[in-house]
Amino acid sequence: MPSRDEIWDFAPRSDWHPDWTGSIEISDDQHSGSRMGHFRAWTPYVLVATLLVVTRLRQLPVGAWLRAIRLDLHDMFGTGISASVEPLFVPGSIFIAVSLVTFSVHQMKKDRYRRAWSHSLQTTAGASVALIFTVPMVQVFINSGGGESGIDRMPIVLAGGVASLVGGAWPIVSTFIGGLGAFVAGSNTVSNMMFSLFQFNVGERIGVDPHWIVALQAVGGAAGNMICVHNVVAASAVVGLLGKEGAIIRLTLTPFVYYALLSGSVGYSIVWFSDRGLVNLGSVLAFLVLASFAITVGLALRSASRGKTSDA
Repeated sequence: MPSRDEIWDFAPRSDWHPDWTGSIEISDDQHSGSRMGHFRAWTPYVLVATLLVVTRLRQLPVGAWLRAIRLDLHDMFGTGISASVEPLFVPGSIFIAVSLVTFSVHQMKKDRYRRAWSHSLQTTAGASVALIFTVPMVQVFINSGGGESGIDRMPIVLAGGVASLVGGAWPIVSTFIGGLGAFVAGSNTVSNMMFSLFQFNVGERIGVDPHWIVALQAVGGAAGNMICVHNVVAASAVVGLLGKEGAIIRLTLTPFVYYALLSGSVGYSIVWFSDRGLVNLGSVLAFLVLASFAITVGLALRSASRGKTSDA
């Protein structure tokens, strides 16, 4: 353990950047009431995990029972697009059910339980303003093909324009396309649904193994989760930082670029290794990215060391 004078801590709250503070105030108030044992404290988490597993196992009939209740929307607004929702099967319903059980298991007071629900609904309402409008935007983005113009869907047209510009350097760009899909659509899964076939076709077009290109698409989609609007809004709501999503995305954009650029460079080196050797654009770019990261970390550590010395 470090000595007491070496323990790191944040600066005084008065010196914090405005983006650091939100609507949630942390206090050290002592709560009165009976002591809670480990069993009762862990009960909600065990119930959530158990119900999620039980309802998803196809060998058990529970999932089928829950999915029997289904709401279908056909030909929405005359577009030919249909959608359905199974309200009892979504994970949110499981959390609500566990919350009701926890009310009895933890012997909560009604006013406190009511207050917890009120705070949760207020937080959800604030986050839903952004999410409600993002979901239709994603659907328009995905279902934008056809029409009188006969052009492809928006993601295909956008990615196709990039492919025509970069040519053989596409492996470096493919991770950014995957990240763009996750940023707009809200998940790596939907990003892959939008772009995997296109990435495969581009891989064939530039003469490399298309499976590697699709793999880079998935890696980029995973990296895109850190700048995904859905994730940022949801996380901001939980910690009381609603309205500061732009600042958060600006901060997470740098690690996303590093992640996507490094993996894309390694992917380029792999797919073009047989034709261009070990020393190629991808390997050189990967070396530069790693070197810049090492230099940045070294400068940060040196700066922190100097600051500690001056304080002493």
